[in-house]
Amino acid sequence: MDIKKHIREIPDFPKPGILFYDISTLLAHPDAWQVTMGRVANAVRALQPDVLVGIESRGFLVAAPLALKLGCGFVMVRKRGKLPGKIIRHEYALEYGTDTIEMQEGAVQPGQRVVILDDLLATGGTMRAAIDLTSRMGGDVVGAAALIELTFLGGREKLGKPFWSLLQYDE
Repeated sequence: MDIKKHIREIPDFPKPGILFYDISTLLAHPDAWQVTMGRVANAVRALQPDVLVGIESRGFLVAAPLALKLGCGFVMVRKRGKLPGKIIRHEYALEYGTDTIEMQEGAVQPGQRVVILDDLLATGGTMRAAIDLTSRMGGDVVGAAALIELTFLGGREKLGKPFWSLLQYDE
C-alpha cells in the first residue's frame, strides 16, 4: 500500500511558503492506518523498547497505539505547563529564541530502553530536545522514529541516535 497517497498536502499552512503534511486523512482511513502502524511496529520492535515517548501532540497519535501494540509503556513529552504534578523541564534553542518541553518526574525509569516518536521530523530540534530530556531522566534512548521525514531539512543528523522514518519527502 502506498501510504503517501493517504497524506494530504496543504500549501501555505500554517504560514505562506510552508507545505503542511496532514496525517488526519491517514488516520481517517482504517486500512491505511493499520498498515502504517504495522510497518512502524516492525521497525520499532527491533529496538526492544520498554517505553515509547510521544512528542506533543501528533506524536501521541503514533506512540500511544504503538505502545499498546508492542506491549510497552507510553510517556508524553508536552509543552510547558500542560502536565500535572512534579515535572522535569528542558529548554532548547530554536532559530529565533527558545522553547520548553516537559515530562512528568519518574515517567521514565533509569535504564529503561526508550524510543522517541513523532509524526514528522523536520529540523530535528524538538526530537533532539526530547532525546536530551529523556536521557537526563536516566532513560536509555535506543532510537527515534517518525511517520514522515523532511530529508532536505537534515533533522536526522542532529539526533545522534538511530532514526527510522516510514515516508521521506526530499523537497
